[in-house]
Amino acid sequence: MSNFDLSSLALASAFPTNKILTDDKGLPSVMVYIPKFKMSDVIDGAGDSTHPAFIVNGVEKNGIYISKYQNVAYNNRAYSLPGEDPKVSITADTARKYCEDKGAGWHMMSAMEWGALALWCKKNGWMPWGNNNYGKDTRETMKKGVPAKYESDGRTATILTGTGPVEYSHNKQLDGIYDLNGNVWEWSDGMRLVYGELQVLENNNAADSSNSKAASSAAWKAIDGTTGELITPDGNGTTTNSLKLDMVSSKGKWITGTLSDKKDEGRGCSFASVTADTNVCDKAKAILYALAMLPDSTTFDYEGDYFWFNNGNAERFAIRGGGWNYGAYAGLFCTHLAYPRSNSYWYIGFRSAFYE
Repeated sequence: MSNFDLSSLALASAFPTNKILTDDKGLPSVMVYIPKFKMSDVIDGAGDSTHPAFIVNGVEKNGIYISKYQNVAYNNRAYSLPGEDPKVSITADTARKYCEDKGAGWHMMSAMEWGALALWCKKNGWMPWGNNNYGKDTRETMKKGVPAKYESDGRTATILTGTGPVEYSHNKQLDGIYDLNGNVWEWSDGMRLVYGELQVLENNNAADSSNSKAASSAAWKAIDGTTGELITPDGNGTTTNSLKLDMVSSKGKWITGTLSDKKDEGRGCSFASVTADTNVCDKAKAILYALAMLPDSTTFDYEGDYFWFNNGNAERFAIRGGGWNYGAYAGLFCTHLAYPRSNSYWYIGFRSAFYE
């Protein structure tokens, strides 16, 4: 038995849901298996349909693998490894390429996959902590991760992947997915705003590299808020009945008509305060719930997670989770839809995923 086989066996023995997967160069990544679940498993009263994260090109998958750690890059490829400084200063398109170049099934973690994890965590009673306060969680004073980078004033910025306490994992267990809250923002594929209009790839089709996520790709679809059907966008953010994100009384609101407050700037509100207009149908809301783009509860506070968006620009891409200095605003339901895909900042990274 090779050393690699022994390592895989040891990992599987300790953490059955963890697996070392290799890319087409034979290089490893530590991944966490998330079995398929229904919408009703994560939202009380929801239908029994499979969460869209587990449907790729119309085919249901038994599960998906998510990187246990925020990714690093070696030879222009993405890897999930412990004790590393996560790769940052990378555009969305380059991050996607680093993931897809690993071989069939590999992709940048999608918005639908992120939504699935967020809903699972909320339903199972643990909203993971993370490095959102200069090396530690804002609710914590003692437990910290191992510093990787520092601010100019000496405060901790990023921490090495997986070095935080067990509270930083998605299930509060050592076999969980780490650093979904804080550390660095993560590009989230397959979802964007076009002049405030929400556009997505169907289900989890963003996971298939053959489905183009280029700005001009025909795979991008708007969502008819009155029927819940995916529709071809008009390119101007004004598709009839499409879901659009308005700012109403300083809060985000999903509407199907004309935006009343449209601005080419980033604005925000608490995620818990985001609502949908009364004419948005249940089927359309189900897509928003699945993406973690609309609160599925009016009584849960989402622990202060924040929601930023720009509804006046031709394209704004999603980053999620928050960074090392976002405090209570960071978390699984924290989304920022105010940056272009071309941004390359030292606080934005990414995470790969895999399906069979």
